[in-house]
Amino acid sequence: MGTGLKGKSDLNPGELPPASDMIFGIVVSEWNKEITGALLQGATGILKSAGTPDENIIVKYVPGSFELTLGAQLMAENKDLDAIICLGCVIQGETRHFDFICQGVTYGITDLNMNYNMPFVYGVLTTDNLDQARDRAGGKHGNKGEEAALTAIRMVALQRDLENSDL
Repeated sequence: MGTGLKGKSDLNPGELPPASDMIFGIVVSEWNKEITGALLQGATGILKSAGTPDENIIVKYVPGSFELTLGAQLMAENKDLDAIICLGCVIQGETRHFDFICQGVTYGITDLNMNYNMPFVYGVLTTDNLDQARDRAGGKHGNKGEEAALTAIRMVALQRDLENSDL
């Protein structure tokens, strides 16, 4: 969703389909809570501005970003949801742990999209340092949580449109 220009999404909240009858799950990593809390605030703000009532936004926490995929799968299996947003933040350290976590989460969320009949949205920051994470969690590069919510709304609308079309 990021661009080569400023890193901000060109998705416009004013052009969103109505989301008043959509139900969203949000799975949030507790690791790097300062950042993931800002991502959550951005995501819920967009959902609410698109008309999603509070009771249609279900938030659950997992210990770290690696657990996002199982948390999202459990939500999909136990709740009647239209989409699940996965929010996390992995910051590069001195070991290859960063690479393994990022790759596992990315593949895991991709697999969920392919194996369930619903959108799972990737809202995971993978940054070199805390400043870069802050820049993408409400700072100069926008809020990845907002972008994830915009994507979730649009993907639900796309799915509904395709399921209801004659083509």
